[in-house]
Amino acid sequence: MAPPDMKTIINTLKETRQLLISNFLNYTAVNFMKHHADVLDEYFCAGFHLNQSRCKTLSAFPYAIVALGGYGRKEQCIHSDVDLLFLFKRSIPDKAVQLIRDMLYPLWDMGLDVGHATRTLNECLSLAGQDIEVLTSLLDARLVCGSRQWYDQLMMQLRKKVITPGSDRIIQSLVQRNEDRHQHFGDSSYLLEPNLKDGQGGLRDYHTILWIAKIKSGLKQPEDLETMGFMSHDEYHCLTEALSFIWHVRNILHALSGRVCNQLYFEFQIKISQALDIKEKDGHMPVEIFLGTLHEKMDWLKHEFLLFLNEQGYRPIGRLPMDSIGRTADSDLRLIKNTLHFASPLKILHRPDLLLKIFEESARLNIPLSAEAIRMVREFSHLADDTIVNCPSAVESFNHILLSPVRHFNVLSEMMTTGLLVQIIPEMGAIVNRIQYDEYHLYPVDKHTLRTVKAVKQFTLAPEKPENEFQEQVYKELSKPLLLLWAALLHDIGKGVAGEDHSDAGAKLVRTILAKKKFSPSDIDTVAFLVREHLTLITTATRRDINDEETAINCASKIRDIERLKMLYLLTVADSMSTGPKAWNDWTGSLLRNFSLKVLNVLEKGELASSEAVEIVREKKGRVLNSITEPEDRKKAESLLNFMAPRYLLYANANDIVTHIQLYSRLEHADFVWDISRSEETNTRTVTICARDFPGLFSKIAGVFTLNQLDILDVQVYTWRNNIALDIFKVKPPPDLIFENERWERAEEHLQSVLSGKLNLSTALQEKLADYGRYIPYTSKRKHKIVVDNEGSSFFTIIEVFTYDFPGLLYRITDALFRCGLDVWVAKIATKVDQVVDVFYVRDFDGQKIDAPDQVEVIKIEIAKVLPETGSL
Repeated sequence: MAPPDMKTIINTLKETRQLLISNFLNYTAVNFMKHHADVLDEYFCAGFHLNQSRCKTLSAFPYAIVALGGYGRKEQCIHSDVDLLFLFKRSIPDKAVQLIRDMLYPLWDMGLDVGHATRTLNECLSLAGQDIEVLTSLLDARLVCGSRQWYDQLMMQLRKKVITPGSDRIIQSLVQRNEDRHQHFGDSSYLLEPNLKDGQGGLRDYHTILWIAKIKSGLKQPEDLETMGFMSHDEYHCLTEALSFIWHVRNILHALSGRVCNQLYFEFQIKISQALDIKEKDGHMPVEIFLGTLHEKMDWLKHEFLLFLNEQGYRPIGRLPMDSIGRTADSDLRLIKNTLHFASPLKILHRPDLLLKIFEESARLNIPLSAEAIRMVREFSHLADDTIVNCPSAVESFNHILLSPVRHFNVLSEMMTTGLLVQIIPEMGAIVNRIQYDEYHLYPVDKHTLRTVKAVKQFTLAPEKPENEFQEQVYKELSKPLLLLWAALLHDIGKGVAGEDHSDAGAKLVRTILAKKKFSPSDIDTVAFLVREHLTLITTATRRDINDEETAINCASKIRDIERLKMLYLLTVADSMSTGPKAWNDWTGSLLRNFSLKVLNVLEKGELASSEAVEIVREKKGRVLNSITEPEDRKKAESLLNFMAPRYLLYANANDIVTHIQLYSRLEHADFVWDISRSEETNTRTVTICARDFPGLFSKIAGVFTLNQLDILDVQVYTWRNNIALDIFKVKPPPDLIFENERWERAEEHLQSVLSGKLNLSTALQEKLADYGRYIPYTSKRKHKIVVDNEGSSFFTIIEVFTYDFPGLLYRITDALFRCGLDVWVAKIATKVDQVVDVFYVRDFDGQKIDAPDQVEVIKIEIAKVLPETGSL
């Protein structure tokens, strides 16, 4: 019977492969990657035999078709590369090249990425000795068809001439390459958009384990990791479970993206959770459950990889502790080759407290646990029951760990990985690999928690910036820093409680946890307070008018204690820094520091600070007038000071008032004048605009800024009694700093045209914003919310708008407020998770608060009309 022709062979491949992928997507395929590789094997075998029958010349030049890389390991995902080696012994006949291309061209036409090399045996050995990529691909080599003799000879010579003589050098190179890869792609167990292949905890970590085991022991198949003693039975079982889940996710990702894709971008995450048919549970979204499982698997793979390297004597480069000295303080622990060991497993059975003691010694000596010690902690952690972990000596040991500095490795992280930290604080189990699905938190809750503790500890390190010096000084003034560290460890523990505000839930859990550990009632009150209020300072600083003394007084009345304020400030800094750049930057840091100092001033002086206002204004006026030398100018300034609002005179400093007087003197008959200054400390621009006031001025300025891609952070609006508006905007610098001056000149021209009526702002913005499209975060499921607050300020109605950010939003909202007959006096632009929060202090055109229920409802309706279509009130 004649062999099938090439057209039949390729059609068979197409049909079989399509059916296999269809079955996978319909959940009916078993061992998809292996079967996918088998289908490709059948194609190459058929093509090989067809070529042999068509070209008799090739019979004189026997060759082998060898699968490499993932195809060689039979890890053939939907869009994975197909890597091949056409192996000849000494020379390659001319006709072979064309026949090989005939075999590969149909695959390229199908859209498969086929990487191939046609080499002789000696060429393979030479390249393997020079290029680590070639070597690792040959470590995964598998004969598909053709000459077994040449394949066997290649593998034998590879071990004899390349691997055995250079095994240590090769492994060190693999370890270094992994370190470089982790630096580039990041720790996938920490990232909300992990790289499934190349990030730390990704598939490459597993491949590196295989390569090192093959080099050291000639491992033939993954199961040998257990039979050769590289892993225990439980570890290998966990490994196969983790890999199975990651590979399944990777294949779905390939199918959704239609290409090779290893980065789990936000746009695919909800779709994958749907493909996995995950249901909402305990208030957690399906996508959060999916990501939590994925992070659990990748976190386990990361730590198993590090454990493997440690056990084989190949710790990741740069992680060796250099200043570890001393002996263990416990006779049942051993210090061997710069790692900590248990004297024997029996010692743990008789003394379960050793499970905690070994970590205390690790923190004290700055020495890691050995691989075997970590394995024992995992296996015996269940012995650390409530009686053990809550006894005074265990609590003291854990307090020592909390207070110890973070140096080469994080002891708390190792305790979390082994499960011991959850044994000590069972309530933490609910936040392990708990995902908050938004674009604000970069890390799973447990990882964020450990980063927050680490950030608190780093306040004791040599500061690099002036603001760090301030934090270091505040930390040194604490009488009980241990309470701050406990608060950092437990501040988000309430996120494991469904259906309740996490701060309130966390404060309740703190009381239970610390009571079991026999903390004093006053210390429990302090930690519970810090956990309950850990968002108070940052929320107030970014969403309230901190120049209004009433804001500081209200906050001080809640905190009441200077020591608590200092701890709350440091906890807020550490929490924000550990959340991500959307929660912490120079601007946020400056706001928080300044507001905390205002609250401190109230706590030190009491509310009597407000009675000093009249004296402050009188003294400030004197300084302003004394700085003006010309009698005529001083007379004009004195007259102008009488027109200025008391609130402005109280909060503006004397030098700024002089600058504003000079700015006003330039106004004359113009519609407006402005001054732009730069702040190096916060990387912001202050735009001070002096203009003739009229209703809607603020929204027009906001619209012009939007027209020129200038993002507003904060606004203070002052109206003098001579009908002059002084609006002070804090804005982000333009994206292109090279042409910043041109950007401001164009913005000035636009504002002049808008105020003179030459430019229709609404039309210009509509044309400009059409280029942007509409961005709504992939992660966001939050509804719009509009809050009208008449309690937070004695003189203003506070309006908070929670929505999704998009260009022109601020203009739309302020224009809606203008149409409602409202003047904006203060505006704050803040961030809450993946939403923007625009906060406005407003009064009506008669200077009154808006507290009638029908007026409040109209305001909500008018604002809602200009918000993005998704979401609801």
